[in-house]
Amino acid sequence: MVFRRFRLLIILRVLFLTGTIALGLYLLFETSYIASTIVCGLLVLYQVFALIHFLEKTRRDVAHFLSSIKYGDFTETFSPVAPRDGKQDTLREAFHEVMMDFQKVRMEHEQQYRYLQTIVQHIGSGILVYDREGRVDLVNNAAKRIFGLPTIRNIDSLSHFGPELLETLRTIGPGKRRIVKAADEDDLLQLAIDATEFRRGGQRFTLVSIQDIQRELEEKELEAWRNLMRVLTHEIRNSIAPIASLADTAEEALTSACDTDTADEDLEDIHLAIKTIRRRSSGLLQFMEPFRTLYKIPPPEFEIVRVRDLLEHIREFFKPQCEEYDIESVFEVQPETLEITADPRQIEQVLINLVLNALDVMKDVDEPRLLVTAELDRHSRPVIHVEDNGPGIQPDVLEKIFIPFFTTKKQGSGIGLALSRQIMRRHNGRIQVFSDPGVKTVFTLRF
Repeated sequence: MVFRRFRLLIILRVLFLTGTIALGLYLLFETSYIASTIVCGLLVLYQVFALIHFLEKTRRDVAHFLSSIKYGDFTETFSPVAPRDGKQDTLREAFHEVMMDFQKVRMEHEQQYRYLQTIVQHIGSGILVYDREGRVDLVNNAAKRIFGLPTIRNIDSLSHFGPELLETLRTIGPGKRRIVKAADEDDLLQLAIDATEFRRGGQRFTLVSIQDIQRELEEKELEAWRNLMRVLTHEIRNSIAPIASLADTAEEALTSACDTDTADEDLEDIHLAIKTIRRRSSGLLQFMEPFRTLYKIPPPEFEIVRVRDLLEHIREFFKPQCEEYDIESVFEVQPETLEITADPRQIEQVLINLVLNALDVMKDVDEPRLLVTAELDRHSRPVIHVEDNGPGIQPDVLEKIFIPFFTTKKQGSGIGLALSRQIMRRHNGRIQVFSDPGVKTVFTLRF
């Protein structure tokens, strides 16, 4: 419709110009009206100039319109009223309507893009999109939190988490899933990585979702141990308790019989056997009590705790032992005002277990040194480190030390570290260990 109007305007201008030229020729050759001929000639020149101006203006508007489309600049506006002569311009009106439609479509696309960006940025799993050269095209907040980095421009920047992670990101295929261990200093990550591929603009991209499943694995492991211990404790106690009760009853009866009759040798043997059964039954019931503590930990009573006060209590508690074995002990808190939200009694128990283990392994060490420090990690979360310069823990033992009842000590029960891990889990925290045999061992509590 717009171009029909444009064509009609051109035809009318050409017809009017042709008529004016015909009139001018008639006046020039057929009459002697010089003034009229000059006026007609000037009118012809004006119409020619107006036609050229009209076509040039139209060409500029079309060029401007096409340029805006080419570069995606839909902020340009074409007023239906021509800026110079103030007249209604149907072509500019059409351009204006098209630009408004483009702006509407673009706004809808931007809203959809922002909507998807919001979902991606707030999803719980880490999302990483990168090309074949490792250049990262998209990374969400969850991935930044997992790796503790403000931004990730290339997957090579994750090399300090170990070669296994980098190799997995480079070689994982679409539809594959891998479990990767990644270590950053003393922080251990257990990552589940799922991958897919897509093409955009002829370029291939890899999209991986990353989840830190270390906490979930620990929770499942602890839950399995708790269930096992709950069943074993229940069954053993149910079996031993009646035996102990019957042994008490039988012993009372035999004692009464021995008081009234002359006890022969067989009666004495029976009496001794029943006493042995009663004693061992009581011993087994007492032995089962530590098992119950591993799955009957009371819920934490949270309060705000100054870490300096907490460490000061631990320092005073172990001061006699440190002096007895000539162990240098250092307790530091940075910043001084560092606080945690925790059950102070349960966290003290965890620290007591860790410090006891540290003092025990340093008895035969030259120049033993205990270092207990508290600080904020790179995620601005409170951490407490318990470090000793003992013989360290071998790699094959390191993965087992938190398993209930596993111990390398002759008199150990294997409950202390398992109990400590359960307490930290109830505080929504973690306990980790790093050991360099012969140099140092560091236990870290992360809140």
